[in-house]
Amino acid sequence: MAAYNKTDIKKLRKRRARLKKKLRCRFCPNGCDNSPRPIYVDFKDLKTLRTMINRNGNLISRRRTGSCAKYQRAVRRAVLRARFMALLPYVPED
Repeated sequence: MAAYNKTDIKKLRKRRARLKKKLRCRFCPNGCDNSPRPIYVDFKDLKTLRTMINRNGNLISRRRTGSCAKYQRAVRRAVLRARFMALLPYVPED
């Protein structure tokens, strides 16, 4: 096993950071400063909401989805509404 020194580790980290794709918010194409008011995510759009929750039914974090803070809160509200209306399950099916 090869031992890396500090400079080699820094180079590897920089290379990985460059390869990582920058995520953008899927809800605001013009940027979050120009987003419409009030911010709303449709709770009936199950295809989008299912991509925002994992297999266990938990919301996926902003880091993984790439959504901005405003829309992440709106997604949370939409998921809660969809669960209340029985469009999404609270717990996964085993």
